[in-house]
Amino acid sequence: MKQYKFVDYATQGYCLLVGALILLFHNATVPAWPWFVLAHVACLFLTHALIQAGARWRASRVLDFLRHFYPMFLYIGFFRETGWVNRMFFSDYLDPKVIAFEQRLFGCQPSVLLMQKLPWLGLSELFYAAYFSYYLMIGGVALALFLRNRAQFRHYVSVISFLFYVCYLTYIVFPVIGPPVFFSSFNGYELPAQVQQLAPVHVYPEALKSGLFYRLMAWIYGGFESPGAAVPSSHVAVALGTVFFSFRYLRPIRYYHLVVVIILCLSTAYCRYHYGVDVLSGVLTAAVLVPLGNWLYFRSLSRLSADAPSTVLAAQAKPE
Repeated sequence: MKQYKFVDYATQGYCLLVGALILLFHNATVPAWPWFVLAHVACLFLTHALIQAGARWRASRVLDFLRHFYPMFLYIGFFRETGWVNRMFFSDYLDPKVIAFEQRLFGCQPSVLLMQKLPWLGLSELFYAAYFSYYLMIGGVALALFLRNRAQFRHYVSVISFLFYVCYLTYIVFPVIGPPVFFSSFNGYELPAQVQQLAPVHVYPEALKSGLFYRLMAWIYGGFESPGAAVPSSHVAVALGTVFFSFRYLRPIRYYHLVVVIILCLSTAYCRYHYGVDVLSGVLTAAVLVPLGNWLYFRSLSRLSADAPSTVLAAQAKPE
């Protein structure tokens, strides 16, 4: 299928794999499993149809846009799904094990103590704004590269999609809620009492709740968060992935982008969305999967375009 690119195989492969896992391993925690399987079958057919239509009617700007951006439109749906199917392999969330490891590693719970020790509205808003910027940088880098150079955009969306899909698959197999479980229950799950005692406080500082970005993130997480999607932190892993492409293709913004992402990495713990080990695992995930995704992309590019020398293919997405 010459119309297929690396990102298409990755997207279809993820959709097929998760659909098969639901079909084979569903349990009482996934009562609507037939609908999930049907949704995956529909996704496979619809994305295939879009790929074929994009190849047939290349002059259509709408089809061209959808053909390139469709994986990014699937990110939210795939992410939300992880919260509905992530107890097929473990009956309960794995937070007690992660919290115990966090305690041994740091001697405390940084994701709870940081905000308690630094309850300053200005600092809080800086961190929440950095955390929110994650959504802007994914789409912003994508749009900049789409308008600038289609080969660079395809490179970007391929590697970022690969990174997302591996994170999502991890969430399904190893569900961890994250620090919010110290403050409320999720899907009826509450921490054991002996684990709950490791957090010295069980409230958010009132002084921070008036912040614009605090309230914005509370709204986003209230409607779109998926319990069990903590390890590794996709905020950290994917944000670092976008920095890789800034340094490669968008050099005028690369250092500004890097600074924002460093603050974002700190914010994941300060804002109580992720444990410290989530952040470390997010860094490790990016360090492994970005080079791997990059290698797989160029390898597939040369194989799928046998008529063009690999050196020419690689040059299509060279830095400028």
